[in-house]
Amino acid sequence: MRADIIPGALFPDYELSDHTGTRRKLSDLQGHHPMVLVLSRGGFCPKDRRQAELLVQLHRELEVSYCRLVTISTDSISQTNEYRTGVGAHWTFLSDAGRMVQKDLDIAEYTDPIHNPMIPHTLVLGPGLRVFKVYNGYWFLGRPTNEELRQDLRAVTMKCRPDWDITDAAHKEAWARGEKNAFYPYGKHYAAVFGEQD
Repeated sequence: MRADIIPGALFPDYELSDHTGTRRKLSDLQGHHPMVLVLSRGGFCPKDRRQAELLVQLHRELEVSYCRLVTISTDSISQTNEYRTGVGAHWTFLSDAGRMVQKDLDIAEYTDPIHNPMIPHTLVLGPGLRVFKVYNGYWFLGRPTNEELRQDLRAVTMKCRPDWDITDAAHKEAWARGEKNAFYPYGKHYAAVFGEQD
């Protein structure tokens, strides 16, 4: 992995074709939310398929937690769609058949010249594609468990949601006055937190 892809850094805002052939940018897929990004070898790899199968269950929690999940693989668009459908996934899969991400991040898996995949990584990203954690998944046990991802996303969410704990008097009083800036998704505070312009 490129030396600058470390906690606190901004992850590149790649634009790739999704499993339907539609061009998508990571920032658009993320919106204002924390995101888990899986950099996958592809559907041919049993380890990657198993990780995706486990993520199917976590994805249901991510949806109600306002978190996003995206997978990028070096599969073609048709293989990407088959991979996604084959594991029963409902999140966005992106195709990097041209190996743009693999080359840019310097994660070519040189031990597999037949498939020329990328070395699998899982990243937890805060809003604005800010790197929170990077897991190297060349070995399956290097990949995060669903519980580790829950803990990471809890930490990210606590940092980026000013209304994480609304039990204090200040939040209650602000709500009573109609001041909703500190509450998701109402206020301009969220635009400031996520680096948006008015």
